[in-house]
Amino acid sequence: MSAPPDRRPDPDQLLKHVQAEEASLGRGRLKLFFGASPGVGKTYAMLEAARQRRREGREVVAGLVETHGRVDTEALVEGLEILPRKEILYKGVVLREFDLDAALKRRPRLILVDELAHTNAEGLRHAKRWQDVEELLDAGIDVYTTLNVQHWESLNDVVAQITGVSIRETVPDNFLDRADEIELVDLAPEDLLKRLREGKVYRGEVAGRAAENFFRPGNLIALRELALRHAAERVDAQMRAFKERHAIGEAWAVGERLLVGVTGSPMSARLVRAAGRLAARLRTPWIAAHVETPDLLAGPAADRDAAAENLRLAQGLGAETLVLTGEDVTEELLALARKRHVTRIVLGQPARPRWRERLFGSVVNDVARRCGDIDLHIVSGTGPDARPRRRSPAEGRRGAAGFLWGTAVAGLASLVCWPLAGSLDRVNLIMVYLVGIVVAAYRFGRRASAWASVLSVLCFDFFFVPPTFTFAIADSQYVLTFAAMLGVGLLISTIMGRLRLQTLSLRRRQERLRALYKLSRDMSETPDTASMLKSAAAQLREYYGRPVLLLTGGAGGQLEVAAGDPGEFEWSENERSVARWVFDKSQLAGAGTDTLAGARGLYLPLTGRRNTVGVLGLSVGPEGDSASTDALELLETFASEIGSALESTRLSEAIGREEVRAEGQAIERAAAAGNRLADFLPPDRLVFLEEGLTNEQRIRTLLARLDLENPNRAFHAVMERERAAPTVLGPGIRAPHARITGLDKIRAAMGVSRSAGEIWIVFLGPEDRPRDHLGFLSLVASFFQEPGRKEAVVASESLEILHRRLSGGGAAPGVPLV
Repeated sequence: MSAPPDRRPDPDQLLKHVQAEEASLGRGRLKLFFGASPGVGKTYAMLEAARQRRREGREVVAGLVETHGRVDTEALVEGLEILPRKEILYKGVVLREFDLDAALKRRPRLILVDELAHTNAEGLRHAKRWQDVEELLDAGIDVYTTLNVQHWESLNDVVAQITGVSIRETVPDNFLDRADEIELVDLAPEDLLKRLREGKVYRGEVAGRAAENFFRPGNLIALRELALRHAAERVDAQMRAFKERHAIGEAWAVGERLLVGVTGSPMSARLVRAAGRLAARLRTPWIAAHVETPDLLAGPAADRDAAAENLRLAQGLGAETLVLTGEDVTEELLALARKRHVTRIVLGQPARPRWRERLFGSVVNDVARRCGDIDLHIVSGTGPDARPRRRSPAEGRRGAAGFLWGTAVAGLASLVCWPLAGSLDRVNLIMVYLVGIVVAAYRFGRRASAWASVLSVLCFDFFFVPPTFTFAIADSQYVLTFAAMLGVGLLISTIMGRLRLQTLSLRRRQERLRALYKLSRDMSETPDTASMLKSAAAQLREYYGRPVLLLTGGAGGQLEVAAGDPGEFEWSENERSVARWVFDKSQLAGAGTDTLAGARGLYLPLTGRRNTVGVLGLSVGPEGDSASTDALELLETFASEIGSALESTRLSEAIGREEVRAEGQAIERAAAAGNRLADFLPPDRLVFLEEGLTNEQRIRTLLARLDLENPNRAFHAVMERERAAPTVLGPGIRAPHARITGLDKIRAAMGVSRSAGEIWIVFLGPEDRPRDHLGFLSLVASFFQEPGRKEAVVASESLEILHRRLSGGGAAPGVPLV
């Protein structure tokens, strides 16, 4: 009768949760309104939740809410206490930022801080807004905030690959993982595009550019799936944490999940196919797991090769494949099942004789007794492929060698005991035989030591127990001595044999980890794709002692050698065609496999997160020996690491090229600044200023040209900005400005005071577009950097001439304007 499952919490997990709870004491709670893209309604959902909290009697303050001029959103802000923003002067422009000190001083129960990934202006305490939020949480203030999926640090490169847009403002995962609650705000791409067309996300030209770039349907679908998956993973992690915290071992059938145990058995392939069909019918994810025990590692390589082949079959059928290590197959499978919330385990019917099951046990029977509420499916073990595998000649030779070594050890122990028999008691002679058994177990394995145990009893009886040189015994008490000697010998051989296998397993695992660590470290230290591939090829060449090639797609889609020595590899057109097939199909092929086995090399696809980015080739030689297949699992891990690194490096390089291109475009735009300033300043926005006007009167005169709904509000905003720091772009060039709500684009007017020799340009920008604001300021500054332009503008005889001079007329630098 098996023991009931242990439902006590894992001590390590319990300690971890206790430490986490202690760390959260006195800390505020963070709620994240999470969406796939701008415009899905995160701020709206946050405000609705905040108003609900206020109706429940909770103190709520709007620390910073970006309404982006959306009427519905602004209506939700009304009635909430709004924390004044902090104004920061940056390069002549006033930026209005979240005031952290004021929030800490006000210390509300709940504060709203929109756009968590925002980069703060220089001069504030923290560089990023999420750091402000962290300080609020540490002060015990609850925070509601918003975040798009592209700002999640670990997803940033995936989003960049989908959209082609590099996002610099990100929030680290370790901060987001501490969020107490995440609410997914979802909106179908069709509805989001409709909102974009209606001007509810962006307005004017910005909406058009967004629809052509970021807001393409394919991007929105991919981002939505990414956000949904990430939110689901978060919920899954919370469920696992809850179960661990409350020591809940049962699998909750919130969703079907299959686990199939894979071995090197001939029928395991059929088992994998059956599990694949079951998973397809249930439309559920499934896991194919193989448990490497010390016995298996010391056993025939053919069994490990067969297990690896079956795992590849499962992977091809859509399974997630795992290789576990442990001594108890049942324990490892059930631990994995409970950790991954598996609802069904699929195993094969035992093909061994019943007597062997009763003597050595059965994994199927053990799982059936201990699986609890997890369903167990047993696939039939009959059929032509269920016949046991025949032992190879090499295995037969190794078995004979074990018996020979066991015989040698027993014989050597007898030779040692022979001259000592007259001076030592027989009990001490038995100790000599046991030492020999220990040596045989550790040096030659369990089979040799078990045989040595039997022979040692027989030799001790034959040579040292009277009557000697016969197997007869004069004293019946020696029967007990022989039984004890045999039992101790077999026990020692079992323990030492297991210790030997564990040592071999540990050594093998350390070698793998060391090789992987060295590969990852060297690749991370290389500055570019070419260096990274050369480093990886050199590592693999050293580890396997065989020629290695790394191939990547070149110009015109051709597969080209990126690293390795083609001459040493004996690279040929035939090998290239095999590598091409591997690249196109993203499947293993070549020597030692069932596909294109006539090739000289073994080829594996280099797969990144989304695509196949290259091929790894390992020369196996004309004989196609088994050395490569023996380490195939590690080779696949190497290929995966290299593929991911290659994809990431390429993405980084592409982003860098895009930044260079964007910078070049910016320079071109700046060069064309003289032709664009006039677009913002049509003739009806130009005026010659009268003499004797004060600065305030000049500003009012120019604001009157902008056709504003509320000129007074604009005037006060401009004057507030001017009192703090007047914007002077050069001698006699003033640019009073402000950002206000209700605008959809830059509005500007120019006044020329010919008597004072001054130019006044007053402009207003949308509250939510600081970049547009800075861009126009840069445009004005760039225009008047040209020598002689300011004087030419001031000297304009009429507004028509003034506008023509603002247009530049294609004038080259230094050439007087029209």
